Amino acid sequence: MNPGLIFRHLRWALLAMLLMVAAGTAAMFYAGQFHANAIAGQATAGAARRDAQGKLARARDEEQELRATTARFQQLAQRGIIGEERRIDWIEQIRRIREARKLFDLQYEIAPQQPLDGAAAGGTYPFMASPMRLTMQLLHEEDLLGFLDDLTAQAPAYLRTRRCAVDRLPPPAAPPAQATPQLRAECELDWITIRQPPASKGAGS
Repeated sequence: MNPGLIFRHLRWALLAMLLMVAAGTAAMFYAGQFHANAIAGQATAGAARRDAQGKLARARDEEQELRATTARFQQLAQRGIIGEERRIDWIEQIRRIREARKLFDLQYEIAPQQPLDGAAAGGTYPFMASPMRLTMQLLHEEDLLGFLDDLTAQAPAYLRTRRCAVDRLPPPAAPPAQATPQLRAECELDWITIRQPPASKGAGS
């Protein structure tokens, strides 16, 4: 066979092989790029999905917290802790508890309302306190504890006991015909309320 013809056939075969190798390399490159882009797209989509799920979870938590706060606010308002002080109701509550428990002498004095613990009366919902000095004569200490428990549970305010001192009374000169007080208690308490801002008062009226 003619050597020149053989060389031409071999040259074309080599050229075809090189083209095939180049095409295969290009196909592998683009396939790799497509795979990498697909992985990157999945990662981006996954991050976006996780971010959306996180925002949704936070929104649900904030909604639940807002509902709980609103419910608590309504409970405090119904109890009488939020709003103007209701001294007439406080006095009536003290009278009812004293009669129900058949207590001995009970004296008290409620001072003018002031910012709680001397703080400035600013803020959206300022805390206010009306100090009360209480003096009671008791048959036993349970009378004092029961009175304070009832008042705390029923009064239209938050009742804070700051101090209580109990002393024994001198014995009577002659044996009494009936039960008499044995102890004397002096207490300092605060009737605490939360004052509503003027805008809230107008909206509720």
